[in-house]
Amino acid sequence: MPPRPQIERIKPPALRAGDNIGVVAPASYFKREDFEAGCAALRQMGYNPVYDESIFDRDLYFAGPVERRVRELENMFLRDDVKAIICARGGYGSNYLLPALDISKISSRPVAFIGYSDNTSLQTYFCDAANLVTFHGPMVAKDFAKPDGIDVESWQAALGGRENWRFDFDSSSGVKPLVQGSAEGVLYGGCLSMLVESLGTPYEIRTEGTILFVEDIATKPYQIDRMLMHLKLSGKLKDVRGIIFGEMLDCVQAANQGYTLEEVVMRIVGELGIPVAYGLRSGHVSHQNMTLPIGVSAVLNVGSTGVNLEILEPATTA
Repeated sequence: MPPRPQIERIKPPALRAGDNIGVVAPASYFKREDFEAGCAALRQMGYNPVYDESIFDRDLYFAGPVERRVRELENMFLRDDVKAIICARGGYGSNYLLPALDISKISSRPVAFIGYSDNTSLQTYFCDAANLVTFHGPMVAKDFAKPDGIDVESWQAALGGRENWRFDFDSSSGVKPLVQGSAEGVLYGGCLSMLVESLGTPYEIRTEGTILFVEDIATKPYQIDRMLMHLKLSGKLKDVRGIIFGEMLDCVQAANQGYTLEEVVMRIVGELGIPVAYGLRSGHVSHQNMTLPIGVSAVLNVGSTGVNLEILEPATTA
């Protein structure tokens, strides 16, 4: 099948040492000590984290009311001194922002938007509605707060504008080939729960012609099965070129369940006739969170003993 013509995406400027990174909390609140540890790690990498003091607000399980979170996010996109925006954490609540955001403010001054988990809702919306390349990658009060939380090489490649780079995974990487083959498409996706929750809304995901990345955490295999079947029955897997699953951390029913999650997902995606891999460490991961650019052309190669994901174009501009 020939590759689908790529939409002309808006690419944010490359992130450089010394740049200001705006920190936002579009979803749940977080522990202040984790936030401060993450900001310290960003400074050690040469960046200057900036944020509004209202980021510490709390409303039930949210990081403040919707109005605060919308204002914070829009203002960060409009600030001339901010070169990238990174989420403090995920949790729940980004969906409240979708109908309240002015998407023209997001597209008028594109900057790199980085996060995962619940923030998948914002990332796919920005990618689809504003044609903005976004980044599925580490967050401040999560990965940056841990000593081994960041995969620095993919962060620098994705956000630094590297041309034609790739992830190479052998048997020692934890990435497994499930269905062999090669496919080209637009890298797209994120947290499976959020992808499925978009269906039937004005913010429904657009998976045609994509290399679909899917990940989640602490979700039982039958729930993963149900969500993948939901995507399949809704037609969202029909025109997907290839699929690569994340680490799928703690996605077990019981320690002695007698089957693997790989066997479960193969029941749904094994007959699609496309390459499928499993275990890419981005999003909810055990360590060294990898940064994936969402909305760029990529090639997924799944062999008998190894997997590689080649990014065919820079995700940022010089």
